[in-house]
Amino acid sequence: MTGTKITRIGRLFEDLKKANRKGLIAYLTVGDPSPERTPALVEALVRGGADLIELGVPFSDPIADGPVIQAAGERALKAGTTLARVLEVAAEIRRTSEVPLLLFTYLNPVVRYGLERLAKDAAVAGIDGCLLTDASVEEAGEYVGAMHRQGLDTVFLAAPTSTERRLKLIAQYSTGFIYLVSRTGVTGERESLSNAVAPLVAAVRAVSDLPLAVGFGISKPEHVAQLGEQVEAVVVGSAIVRLIERNAANASLEIQLESFVRELKHGFGVRA
Repeated sequence: MTGTKITRIGRLFEDLKKANRKGLIAYLTVGDPSPERTPALVEALVRGGADLIELGVPFSDPIADGPVIQAAGERALKAGTTLARVLEVAAEIRRTSEVPLLLFTYLNPVVRYGLERLAKDAAVAGIDGCLLTDASVEEAGEYVGAMHRQGLDTVFLAAPTSTERRLKLIAQYSTGFIYLVSRTGVTGERESLSNAVAPLVAAVRAVSDLPLAVGFGISKPEHVAQLGEQVEAVVVGSAIVRLIERNAANASLEIQLESFVRELKHGFGVRA
């Protein structure tokens, strides 16, 4: 299935392919440590070389998130971050940046907000696509339709446990790229990469021509280097969120974020 128009996400992967480069996708929880500071943190990630930003919507029951991102969500909720506030932050980022933005959320906040309303408001705010971590692809038709009518990409998760039938549905409904979960379980930093990645990459390549990005457990330049040989992009989340947590009170947080992302990007052999 294809969206109605190519988004910044689609253009990014086209540009990466032409330049023979790999993409670095950076996740952060919007509102941690405060909604007001998030745009500056995104700017720092982009300066460091992040090619796409996942804007995490804080949620009270995040079943796919490990303890680091769960704690960030709790802090963001206490800071007054709602889905509506996340869209305001996205619009603020968009005023000065053309970096692709992917809304990363759970189904519950979306249902409460309203599916059609979210699609329209997200498009107006400059969001390029949406990933619902707990959306069942078997029942995704209405959601996909609403997003595609507004020109937004729909990114779905493929896991090592996904059946061939589910992978075909993920391929059918995904636009922009497909997000491969490197291991079963929740998000979080790991010392080593799962050996489930290569078989999963092969299985998804068999049913889709879309770019692939791998996430969950990636925190080091060595991880980036290893995965960059197999997929078009890698996703780093918990390591970034932990750095924000540890340095939230420091004026140098943005500089540290920029430096960390640049170090990760070196895993691709790229000097950002």
